[in-house]
Amino acid sequence: MSSTSPDPMASQLANAAPVELPPAIAESVTLRCGDNSLVYLDFFQGNKQVQLKTEKTGPATMLKAPEAGQPFEAAGGYKLTGTAKNVDVTLPGKASKNCHA
Repeated sequence: MSSTSPDPMASQLANAAPVELPPAIAESVTLRCGDNSLVYLDFFQGNKQVQLKTEKTGPATMLKAPEAGQPFEAAGGYKLTGTAKNVDVTLPGKASKNCHA
């Protein structure tokens, strides 16, 4: 049985601001670093976000850049520059290291 009463939210929904979806993952890579460790990175479309993991099943940290092409950073001392083939990454309390495909 269908309802014939008007939708009480119709005008609010019609006037709502458009919703911006989060960016899709553009590329997921595993890179080997100079100290023989691995980093797991998910680069997002728009080049403003990278998700970083130091263990395949470990916790992820989202790093963000204010504009495409600028360094990705997160609270606590995370910093990443580069592309899906070669990055320089700084982890909290550690020196920067180069990692590549």
